[in-house]
Amino acid sequence: MAFVVIIGRRAQADIANTVAGSGWPSPVAANRWRMSLLSAVIPKLEADPKRYPQSDDAARLGFDLREMLYGRRRHVYQVLFTIDGDVVNVLRVRHAAQDRLTEDDL
Repeated sequence: MAFVVIIGRRAQADIANTVAGSGWPSPVAANRWRMSLLSAVIPKLEADPKRYPQSDDAARLGFDLREMLYGRRRHVYQVLFTIDGDVVNVLRVRHAAQDRLTEDDL
């Protein structure tokens, strides 16, 4: 069963803010990260989003929030999403070192 992946507004803003950040050696590198993220994450979530574990914040927030980790070393990001039938809703894309989520963050 193929899933439909919807990247929410906040997740889109997270990606845009990460690309616009000053930590990139060049705009080309930032854009390459964005394209790589999208080309890696979307096919995996379309194929089998249930293989990814619940986020550490899921129990505290009270719903099935799952996470996929993307990146390596210092550049690991959490792709936080929910599954609703055959739709995967990507809610946030956050650096793994960020503070825990609150309800206001979603």
